[in-house]
Amino acid sequence: MTTILTYPFKNLPTASKWALRFSVQTKTKKTLAKPNIRNVVVVDGVRTPFLLSGTSYKDLMPHDLARAALTGLLHRTSVPKEVVDYIIFGTVIQEVKTSNVAREAALGAGFSDKTPAHTVTMACISANQAMTTGVGLIASGQCDVIVAGGVELMSDVPIRHSRKMRKLMLDLNKAKSMGQRLSLISKFRFNFLAPELPAVSEFSTSETMGHSADRLAAAFAVSRLEQDEYALRSHSLAKKAQDEGLLSDVVPFKVPGKDTVTKDNGIRPSSLEQMAKLKPAFIKPYGTVTAANSSFLTDGASAMLIMAEEKALAMGYKPKAYLRDFMYVSQDPKDQLLLGPTYATPKVLEKAGLTMNDIDAFEFHEAFSGQILANFKAMDSDWFAENYMGRKTKVGLPPLEKFNNWGGSLSLGHPFGATGCRLVMAAANRLQKEGGQYGLVAACAAGGQGHAMIVEAYPK
Repeated sequence: MTTILTYPFKNLPTASKWALRFSVQTKTKKTLAKPNIRNVVVVDGVRTPFLLSGTSYKDLMPHDLARAALTGLLHRTSVPKEVVDYIIFGTVIQEVKTSNVAREAALGAGFSDKTPAHTVTMACISANQAMTTGVGLIASGQCDVIVAGGVELMSDVPIRHSRKMRKLMLDLNKAKSMGQRLSLISKFRFNFLAPELPAVSEFSTSETMGHSADRLAAAFAVSRLEQDEYALRSHSLAKKAQDEGLLSDVVPFKVPGKDTVTKDNGIRPSSLEQMAKLKPAFIKPYGTVTAANSSFLTDGASAMLIMAEEKALAMGYKPKAYLRDFMYVSQDPKDQLLLGPTYATPKVLEKAGLTMNDIDAFEFHEAFSGQILANFKAMDSDWFAENYMGRKTKVGLPPLEKFNNWGGSLSLGHPFGATGCRLVMAAANRLQKEGGQYGLVAACAAGGQGHAMIVEAYPK
């Protein structure tokens, strides 16, 4: 069979014009409530400002950021701490001192030590997994009130001694005599001191995500110019949303010993001319993925208050949205590492009984411009649907006027463990602002995995 890396995609729509339009939807459709299943709602959600790693958060620990998100959520919602049944956080690169960062952050934020908390990891959809785990606990009747969130601190990642050095140190700790210690020390070599950095490549393929994104862009004939145009769109829309006060999920954070941080600092609209000057970051010299059209290493945390609808109403809350059907997918981590949205979108739409035309707000994770545009082309390809997805027809292209209208991960930032909550809150807030009913959130993740979820606006 023709492979994804050899099939000529040049004849597919290129969508190289990125309009800065907003679409207001006022139509009312059916609700997605299901008989005998509890409705799960988002009361509200917040996040710390997302910052470039190595900036104002560089001296903190992950639980500091997670605690700030939890504290911000408590202030925003005034929810009594004692009514929270469970806390779940996502994270990717764990700080070994606080491996269950959800628990440490909860205690730091003043939650009862009787409130259970656990941490999940699923690469870039870790917060998505935290949310859907909470949805399951509520829908099954185990809990009424869940706090779900995520955190990532790329400014201080764990750097280990080499395996040989670790083994030597552990053996020395077990040695019972001076002779045994001297014998072990004699085996030491200076190359044992070479540090072991956190892996930036896929364990199963040994390929970095950026390298994979570059190959994917080439396979789908996505040009460097198209990628730069899309990245410029993301930054321009994010700047517009920030200036107009639309990023209402951001809560100020007083960094200990420093000033209060009030906004994301990675939003930097440039020009196509300036972006064109950058060299390829992964496949040199002919690659098309650069620092300008890739998401950047980010520090940040997010948190959401999720409840059973009847509990929220009994407590006097006006929810923002329902969390409806969701879907997780996995595919080939070599050639389809970043195509999670393409595989998850039609499945979650079918599960909910919706079509692309029913969606009023799309919020997709932007790992790379090339990843987004490759997903667009895959979603708009009957050939790809038939040969790779086992479908008779394509799912279709998301209308750009409904897509990531307030910016995305390319511009707002991407703290691996926290992005999922940002996506859901962006969809919920956009639906309220724009008058739509259904939002679709989707994201890719390392390991060739992906997630999609339907968000339904709460009736006004």
